[in-house]
Amino acid sequence: MKKTLFSVVALLLFAGSAGAVDEISVTAQDQKAVSVTIYNKNLALVKDQRTITLPRGVQTLAFREVSAQIKPETALMTGGDLRVLEQNFEYDLLSPQSLLRKYVGREVTLVKRHPTTGEEQSTPAKVLSAGDGVVLQVGNRIETEVSGRLVYPDIPDSLRERTNLTMQVDSGRDGAREVELSYLTGGLSWQADYVAELNGADDRLNLSGWVTLTNESGARYPQAKLQLVAGDVHTAARDMAEPQVMMKRAMAVGMAPAPMAEEAMFEYHLYTLDRPTDIGENQKKQAALLQADNVTCRKELLFAGQNSYYGAQVGEIGRKMKAGVFVELKNDKESGLGLPIPGGVVRVYKKDSNGFLQFVGEDRVDHTPEKEVVRLHLGDAFDVVADKRQTDFKKIKGNGPYNSIFESAYEIQVKNAKKEQVVVRVQEPLPGDWEILEESGPHRKESAQIASWQVVVPAMESASLTYRVRVKY
Repeated sequence: MKKTLFSVVALLLFAGSAGAVDEISVTAQDQKAVSVTIYNKNLALVKDQRTITLPRGVQTLAFREVSAQIKPETALMTGGDLRVLEQNFEYDLLSPQSLLRKYVGREVTLVKRHPTTGEEQSTPAKVLSAGDGVVLQVGNRIETEVSGRLVYPDIPDSLRERTNLTMQVDSGRDGAREVELSYLTGGLSWQADYVAELNGADDRLNLSGWVTLTNESGARYPQAKLQLVAGDVHTAARDMAEPQVMMKRAMAVGMAPAPMAEEAMFEYHLYTLDRPTDIGENQKKQAALLQADNVTCRKELLFAGQNSYYGAQVGEIGRKMKAGVFVELKNDKESGLGLPIPGGVVRVYKKDSNGFLQFVGEDRVDHTPEKEVVRLHLGDAFDVVADKRQTDFKKIKGNGPYNSIFESAYEIQVKNAKKEQVVVRVQEPLPGDWEILEESGPHRKESAQIASWQVVVPAMESASLTYRVRVKY
């Protein structure tokens, strides 16, 4: 039905719910407590405690104010002497389009306004179709592209104003009892975000952690007990969730008390907010996670090469290549942390000469257990660049790409336009079986295929690294 054709008005001839009259409504007013356990991507466990009053025998309960993205196959109700016989997820929601569809073949009232007098005129009409537009039978005429509005005598029982979970239960007695409805739902997620402030020497930082949770489930959870599960939880046959790992103990060197209590749970970590909180519908909420001050770190400038030019004659490799800027810290108590850190984005700031914080870069970190290293790539240096060239190349042995021996030499000139000395790391991935034949400074073998050099460059000057390598394929 085109919105420009007519508006729809429902005239209710009876008060009360849109559901069946023999249902017993269980609403938010009956709610005693609710807890929400949230995973990272679109998955949460809701435990909703409500008090219900019902007579003995088989009854139909309609749980209102449940998540619109509930996974009904996961719903479980416990408490009292109730026996669940059947349950249905009612998501045929009331809207102008759904109401019109329910009235196909039935009579409504078409109200039009006289173009001259403005007087409203009401005419009985039968809805013939509500597919691509509306088709009405008005007297002996068939009308489409109708202008005006429709008035309906009632709302069909199958239409709901909100999603409902209905359960047919067998009650062994009359009276009130407390029950708990638990279910998994989509539409709830959380992520970790961090803010780090570097000191003037770039060797210490203050780290703040925040949890940002998003509720798009179609329901609100007032005064909820909030818990977060951190870890890579697997769900069968669905791309449902990739929960992430959170932080650990309340106190470490320079740390403030954590607002979330942590405990190990299976192969994950469970975090509980220390107070109830309202989780509003269509809301983003942030809660403090940690505060760690004076954490030891180090800055590194890095030139990372490639392994493609060790088997070919290439000459000039690059000019004014920029050094990558990294900040690295060890996640241990000696450094001021010692926490299981969940994956998230770390945003780094530093004060300028006037004392104002300036943004200097951000990076995403993966889940980092205690005693592992957190490494942040913040950007590329402005004042530290390098020119790199191949100064010699020859093939010692072989006619093809394999069973060959190559010997080549390289010069990397690092230029420092800063007013202080810098130390840069030159990292070269070397293919095949390799051997450094000559070098202007000692290398370190980081792995089977990586060699690196530390190059000290004085303020406003340049320094060169040269090396010759033999590679066997």
